[in-house]
Amino acid sequence: MSNNIVIVGTQWGDEGKGKVIDILSQSSDYIIRFQGGNNAGHTVVVNGKEFIFHLIPSGILHKDKICLIGNGVVVDPGILLSEISQLRDRGIEVKDRLKISQLCHIIFPYHKILDKLREKIRTHRIGTTGRGIGPCYADKINRCGVRIIDLMRPDVFREKLKDNIREKNAIFKKVYGHPGFSFKRIYNDYLRYAELLRPFVSNVSELLNTAVANNKSLLFEGAQGAFLDIDFGTYPYVTSSSTIAGGICSGSGMVPFRINKVVGVAKSYTTRVGQGPFPTEFSPKFSDIIRRKGNEFGATTGRPRRCGWFDAVMVAEAVRLNGISELVIMKLDVLDDLRKIKVCVAYKYKGKIFRRYPYDPEVIAKGTCLWREFAGWRYATGGVRRYSELPGNAKDYIRALQDLVRAHIFMVSVGSSRNQIVRIR
Repeated sequence: MSNNIVIVGTQWGDEGKGKVIDILSQSSDYIIRFQGGNNAGHTVVVNGKEFIFHLIPSGILHKDKICLIGNGVVVDPGILLSEISQLRDRGIEVKDRLKISQLCHIIFPYHKILDKLREKIRTHRIGTTGRGIGPCYADKINRCGVRIIDLMRPDVFREKLKDNIREKNAIFKKVYGHPGFSFKRIYNDYLRYAELLRPFVSNVSELLNTAVANNKSLLFEGAQGAFLDIDFGTYPYVTSSSTIAGGICSGSGMVPFRINKVVGVAKSYTTRVGQGPFPTEFSPKFSDIIRRKGNEFGATTGRPRRCGWFDAVMVAEAVRLNGISELVIMKLDVLDDLRKIKVCVAYKYKGKIFRRYPYDPEVIAKGTCLWREFAGWRYATGGVRRYSELPGNAKDYIRALQDLVRAHIFMVSVGSSRNQIVRIR
């Protein structure tokens, strides 16, 4: 019987999912990305070599695995082809192992420019990566998007692109004072992309369901995190896709009852990139210390991440929302030197205590945290490989997090390398 697992982030992304996916890929046959675009960045370190993935599933590093990009992903062809080329340059061939859904929507230059122009004129900026993700999803919902299956047919692509360029150019000129875009240049550039991508294009939904019928094991790779979800995140400071486990079926064509388990990933503290409320955020000075120790800079943009204490209120909600039964805690080693460690166990606003995640933007932005304090372990955990070898205070912290978020912690990361992992039975 196949074992089909979903991996999702439980915070605001950047939890370290790439490493977890890389580890769990070893016992999976197919690894599937089901949402987001190249605004995501998954980092894997193997034998001291760093690999950063934006579109291709991290499982591609295992030579016998099939990696799929589902229809819920928006694809920038230039970025994807560059990623394929970089892997080949490092001795990793993706031919016959990478499949891309014919139903993926495509990012065009006008999406990226619009992304940046809209952010520039907003009073309340979201902190977008400027990669064109949001505008591409907007075109998808507006039913004017161009899919890979359209790109494969020059006549269909020509007509759809003409319509879009005509409309977009009028908006760019009148609203933003931008000169607009050349149909001919984009059309010719993307026809070249089409021929290079053609060998990878597949019916991913059919592949997945056939794989399950043949007792193959699937691993679904989420990008971003639960609180960047377009519906359940800290709106409007979110991404433009469904980042939770529920997005898998619509983002890949996988039938719901075939999912066996949802695994959540959380840092031992919290980080956030871009704008938006952050109840547990550190002071600027302490944030800088943790940022440097944890190398908290975006894998996609290089932007410094905001840092704060672990928020058990939000992670517990992510556990409930995703149906998470097992949890991985990342970067425990970043806390090694601290004498005291705090965890937010509730919010307080206008005299009312919220032990469940409130979703009310005012409570989240203006409320204060109620803390539970733990003694630090003051011990370098980077070399630890067995749970029994962890300091007592580190074990106390792990057990407390497990109780607070109501999910079994079965693995703890104590460093960036693939082998720096502690498994908990």
